[in-house]
Amino acid sequence: MADDAGLEELMRRAVALGSAARQTTPPNPWVGAILVPQDATTEFAGATEPPGARHAEIVALDAAGRAAHGATLVVTLEPCSHHGRTPPCVDAIIETGVKRVVVGVEDPDPRVAGAGIARLRAAGIEVVVGVAATEVAASLGAYLHHRRTGRPLVVLKLAMTLDGRTAARDGTSKWITGKEARADVHHLRAESDAILVGAGTVRSDDPELTARTDPPALRQPLRVVLGSAPRDARVQPALEMGGDLGGVLDDLGQRGILQLLVEGGASVAHDFVSAGLVDRFVIYLAPAMMGGDDGAPVLKGPGAPSIDSLWRGDFISVTKLGDDLRVEVVA
Repeated sequence: MADDAGLEELMRRAVALGSAARQTTPPNPWVGAILVPQDATTEFAGATEPPGARHAEIVALDAAGRAAHGATLVVTLEPCSHHGRTPPCVDAIIETGVKRVVVGVEDPDPRVAGAGIARLRAAGIEVVVGVAATEVAASLGAYLHHRRTGRPLVVLKLAMTLDGRTAARDGTSKWITGKEARADVHHLRAESDAILVGAGTVRSDDPELTARTDPPALRQPLRVVLGSAPRDARVQPALEMGGDLGGVLDDLGQRGILQLLVEGGASVAHDFVSAGLVDRFVIYLAPAMMGGDDGAPVLKGPGAPSIDSLWRGDFISVTKLGDDLRVEVVA
């Protein structure tokens, strides 16, 4: 059997397997699994297939066949114990004679929530929980947030100059950032389940809000407009919504949206921030200065009345993309 370091390495590889399936599994989680037989001479890998098809554990078990008996199964998320679109994964794990199951994180879905682990242990299977849990939780962050809150993880995307401006006084904003940063935005869109903008942005910019990646995205996110969009707008067909932003998030969560990308404009961004509804910021910062006080601000609305009232988060990454920086901040 692998030691602790070996199990962490296997789990990190399982994370990579799951992440590669992220575009095709929602509203199910993008899980990765690796099965190591007793003789440890080979491995059998699996990732969750599209909804209605096999979960990662079943893919690995099917590939292993009889070699699953007495094996160790490393899986990023607690195996399911309920009937959904597919039978419970724990049943197949027990029936194939797996000896040990190594789990990254427990599943907060109320239909699972420790029941899968309990079933495995009751069947005499050794279960190890929490291996490389930080990496696993980061990978499955949108799914875990959705199952805990019923709402999608809200990611606010911003592109600005060093002095915090998003457009010049004549309204022009293309392009503040370079092609590398713009390409990264399309990958961010591809991993999101929906993109939200305000009707004002639709009227002024007529965005298409599609994920244009290389290789091509495996799916396109749902396009959401706050307010009414013109019938001939490029964003159409879109889901038009209104009312309290919390209610909007509740509605999207019920539709199975795990990650919502908010792209603006400045008033919508301000409203999400001031309501405390942003979970993660992705900021593209260009090495440019606009100067003056007549450029468009990144957030449009009342600001903090004092320094004690500033919104503060935590930096989690800074990446150079061409001439620009990609800065991630969490609430």
